[in-house]
Amino acid sequence: MVSRPWIATARYGIDPAPGGLGLVQDLLNTISAGVPRQPDLLDELTSATTWVNDASSRWSTATGRPAPEVTLDAAGRRALRSFRDELWEEIDTRLRGTPEVEHAGPGTPDRAPTGPRTAGATLRLDRSGSVQIDPAGAGADLLISLVLAALFEAQLGDVRRRLKTCRNPRCRVAFYDRSNNNSGAWHSVRVCGNPSNLRAHRARQRQVD
Repeated sequence: MVSRPWIATARYGIDPAPGGLGLVQDLLNTISAGVPRQPDLLDELTSATTWVNDASSRWSTATGRPAPEVTLDAAGRRALRSFRDELWEEIDTRLRGTPEVEHAGPGTPDRAPTGPRTAGATLRLDRSGSVQIDPAGAGADLLISLVLAALFEAQLGDVRRRLKTCRNPRCRVAFYDRSNNNSGAWHSVRVCGNPSNLRAHRARQRQVD
């Protein structure tokens, strides 16, 4: 059976990150990006609720865990978008050192300067003897807890570093780097890599001339 795609990531024609990390990538890809420009799925409560419900179900399929019931209200939508924007900026800064002005992030001018940075979770020992992280909370806090748990598990597995933002300053799409040496820079070499390399080549030629 073909698994259902993560709806935000699928808009940009790229494969999802494995397991629960797919939720993190999909949250990042709710931003407005691409050509033609896709809408920000967290701009309105209706579209944000649709995304949250789908993402919760998809997370359950990807992890084999029960789907959480996440009820989003207006305040929760704002908190979730603020958290997404901070997370995106942290990943982008980690990759670039200092964010470029043209690539300053997905946030809108009226967004809160800081978002939720912590979320509840519990640790339990399962029947196999493995320690599991069970996210906790309600509404946006529960979804943020899912995201942080996925990031922590990816960090333990040394794959968090493979979740990147496209180097093209006009793009911003989040992708999972599957290259052997983790050297990927573009969400798509054809869409972003080749045009960017061509612009850089032409710039060097002008300097020589």
